[in-house]
Amino acid sequence: MGQDFTQLMKEKLLKEKNEIVNHLMSTNSDFEKLLECAEGQDSIDLASDDIDRKLLDAIGAKNMNRITMIDNALTRINQNKYGLCVSCGKKIPEARLEALPYALKCVECQSSSERRR
Repeated sequence: MGQDFTQLMKEKLLKEKNEIVNHLMSTNSDFEKLLECAEGQDSIDLASDDIDRKLLDAIGAKNMNRITMIDNALTRINQNKYGLCVSCGKKIPEARLEALPYALKCVECQSSSERRR
């Protein structure tokens, strides 16, 4: 894997991480607004707000997982292990990394893992 490609992927990963963090920060302010507006509402409004809160929590958890995966990919870049499948050690195709820059496995190993589940 070339240094230029790895550097490009590092920049892409950092950009995606910043976007997620900014989204989480805006979601957090949206969540705070929901809490402020909850006072004095009837039961239907409270139920609707509860659904909104649960949705925001789910979105936050999914994004936190993506941040962890991005951080792991950045660590692999620093260790010169980026682009190598963690299962078989073969190179992950650049096209796969462009689509999913924090991919851990090559297509074959990922497919095999998904079939086992």
